[in-house]
Amino acid sequence: MMIVALVGALLVPFSPLVPVSDAQAVSGSDFDPGNIISDANFYNGSAMSEVEIQQFLERTVGSCQNSNCLAAYRADTPTRTWSFGTCSTYHGGAGETAARIIFKVQQACNLSAKVILVTLQKEQSLLTDRAPSDGVMRKAMGYGCPDTSTCDSTYYGFFNQVFAAGRQLTWYGNPAGSFTSIRVGAYNAIRYHPNAACGSRDVLVRNRATAALYYYTPYTPNAAALANLGGLGDGCSAYGNRNFWVFYNNWFGSPTTSTPPIGNVELIQAAPGVVKVVGWALQPGNTASIQVHVYVGSVGTAYTASGNRPDVDRAHGLGAAHGFAVTAPVGAVGSENVCVYAINPGAGGHTLLRCQRLAVMGGSPVGAIESVATGQGTVTVKGWAFDPDQTGASRVHVYVDAAGVEVLANRPSPGLDARYPGFGYGDAHGFQAVVNATPGLHTVCAYGINTGNGGHTELGCRTISVLGEAGRAPIGNVEQIGVEGEKIRVTGWAIDPDTADPIAVHVYVGSTGHAFTAQRERADVGRLYPAYGTAHGFSELVDAPPGRHDVCVYAINTGAGGHTPLRCQTVTVVAAIAERGRAPIGALESATVDAGGITMSGWAIDPDTAASVQVHLYVDSNGTAITANGDRPDVGARYPGYGNAHGFSSRVSASPGLHTVCAYAINTGPGGHAQLGCLQVAVPGTVDLGRVPFGNVEAIAVQAGGVNVIGWAIDPDTDAAIAVHVYVDSVGEATIADIDRPDVGRAYPYGTAHGFAYSMAASTGPHTVCVYAINNGRGGHTLLNCTRVVVP
Repeated sequence: MMIVALVGALLVPFSPLVPVSDAQAVSGSDFDPGNIISDANFYNGSAMSEVEIQQFLERTVGSCQNSNCLAAYRADTPTRTWSFGTCSTYHGGAGETAARIIFKVQQACNLSAKVILVTLQKEQSLLTDRAPSDGVMRKAMGYGCPDTSTCDSTYYGFFNQVFAAGRQLTWYGNPAGSFTSIRVGAYNAIRYHPNAACGSRDVLVRNRATAALYYYTPYTPNAAALANLGGLGDGCSAYGNRNFWVFYNNWFGSPTTSTPPIGNVELIQAAPGVVKVVGWALQPGNTASIQVHVYVGSVGTAYTASGNRPDVDRAHGLGAAHGFAVTAPVGAVGSENVCVYAINPGAGGHTLLRCQRLAVMGGSPVGAIESVATGQGTVTVKGWAFDPDQTGASRVHVYVDAAGVEVLANRPSPGLDARYPGFGYGDAHGFQAVVNATPGLHTVCAYGINTGNGGHTELGCRTISVLGEAGRAPIGNVEQIGVEGEKIRVTGWAIDPDTADPIAVHVYVGSTGHAFTAQRERADVGRLYPAYGTAHGFSELVDAPPGRHDVCVYAINTGAGGHTPLRCQTVTVVAAIAERGRAPIGALESATVDAGGITMSGWAIDPDTAASVQVHLYVDSNGTAITANGDRPDVGARYPGYGNAHGFSSRVSASPGLHTVCAYAINTGPGGHAQLGCLQVAVPGTVDLGRVPFGNVEAIAVQAGGVNVIGWAIDPDTDAAIAVHVYVDSVGEATIADIDRPDVGRAYPYGTAHGFAYSMAASTGPHTVCVYAINNGRGGHTLLNCTRVVVP
């Protein structure tokens, strides 16, 4: 295995799940080379839960800077059984975290997760590396990487490294295994360094776990390495087993002894700004008071359990000074894990007394701007705010640009107490501020002012326009200048920023002017300019003789300041079209489905008129009549003289299942109607018709140790992916048919996510492999295939 010196960032002690004494509290004189770790602490398949491992990684690694970082790492893992060793089968999974991989290897190999975590650090510093490289991850545990040659690529990758190293560490200690060169209970010559000239020492190896460490890293620290536990020794120093011992002590307490504290948490209760925690804690056999650490989320606070608890004294006979009743500060609003630890004052691990998920309120103010209204020279801002660290009224600062006022949030704001129940905040946390402002655009911001833990909070910012004559020119937009028969339509909106009233719009066709008022409802313009309302749209028809015309549109100022040209465009008006009995033209371009309906879209024109024509939409034999008058500039550009009003898009109801939809353009005069197109679609629905699934198994292939099954499956009552069960003899496993299969999507109108490709372990010899498509609701399942195979 690799020799890793304790250098760089490792010289600085780092925080474990619960703070403990740093490396300076561990002396090199305490290192026993024959008893580095006890068998009980080494061979422990339940040393840490998956959650505890993840929390440990998050606290130790810190903020990740790439996806290899162990606190954020995820990977797909295979199902694997080793050909030798004592580990059970590892059942793979998709997107497994580093914590889950470590936890499952701990269980499969009966090897403590603490040993795995310490080894990851001593080999590649992965518990302090926030951005490990791919090269580091390939040899995470140093397995298959001897000091005297290159690494074996067979074991590259984080999962391979952790599982292979777990197998090897436990196999080393197996009495029935092949490793017998290090004798437990006898003196063994252990070298100081790969350089044989550095010598060795006779070590009385007292247990299998210590022997396993020497098989894995076959060197013991010399006096120079033990004299400087936080750094380097001399040229004959090796550090692997020393670092293992130091890291384990710093993170988990003594690797050879374990005397955890005991205690009980009797109350965890949230209050404004704090969490109240009541209980007791002690060290067995120790009358002195010990510390408890209370974590609210990732923030911990230390307290001393020295309160008077006669009942604890009666039960344990160690005095009464072991109670605690504390209030831990809260730094956020929301749901947090509140965890309480009893801290071991000496060797041994700490004890998690209780963890509870709790709604907490604390830290910076919360609130929001609810409305901003403008008047002549004023801005009125309303909203709500409170500081979660107190129940009283909070201060709010409201700014219009750089001018600010302070108000107290003590007005009624119904619903707040129900929104944050159980804390006693009440509803009196609304605010209203009136600030003077000149006519024009302004930025309005409000801030909740913090009074304790946390900082000030921006409640929101808005851009507004204060009304009042300031000589500003109108604004607006012309969205359409189009020809409709022998008229020209002009559509858009216009606003004078100095007034909320509708203003005039002048339209010139050549030198002939036409005046209109921009007062049509335009909700979109109202949302964009809320101070002015919604009555600022226009859509007007003006007469124009056949021929080419320059059309210009102007927004007219209501007071001081100039008018605004919005747009000029050249159009051609075509003489009226004669009826010649021609059939309509057009296209059914799409038919999109939803639960209970089909939306059909396209366009249609009768060549004998510029007017919009009727379209009949059919779902099977049920017809619906609509008018193709939707705006289609692309159609207007393709057929000049007919205008743009020839599009259609209409939803018609349809039951779940397959349907044929057709669209017909209806002739306005002599001549026949025209079919625009027909499509077949499948409508999803909430009604399960009880139809059985269908599909196909396209391949059942064997390989050493298993079978591979490939195919597709669909439940005709849904377009969702369904389950597929694969049986090898009487043993079944489930997968989901959700792989993208465009060929299946082209054949059946249920989408493309219906393929499956699944591998299942199987022993050598003959087997029967059967594949079933599983109904997602009513109705039976479907046997897709049963095949007899022989696994080599």
